Amino acid sequence: MKNLTLADFKANVHDFENNKEWKFLGDKPAIIDFFADWCGPCKMLTPVLEELSQKYEGKIDIYKVDTEVEEELSAMFGIRSIPSILFIPQDGQPQMAQGALPMNTLEQAIQEVLQVQ
Repeated sequence: MKNLTLADFKANVHDFENNKEWKFLGDKPAIIDFFADWCGPCKMLTPVLEELSQKYEGKIDIYKVDTEVEEELSAMFGIRSIPSILFIPQDGQPQMAQGALPMNTLEQAIQEVLQVQ
């Protein structure tokens, strides 16, 4: 799990400045957690995502975006409540979910949205 800056996002996820149509640049499906340090539910979600990053190591990338630092990136996705979680399949459109989702819901999304077993 690693923090994602705007520059990292454009290099590893989607270069929205040069490509208006969604084009995922990653080599495996990804999850992006939009969070803030002061957010209680965000803090509860972190260990769950850490566990998932170990379980699915090499199969998915898990990123964190600090909404207080990366305001442009947060605005681009219309983040109004946190945590917000963006699921990015290898092919197809990303899907957003809100709230501190429980482990089983996150795993279901990994299997159904990201097509990772």
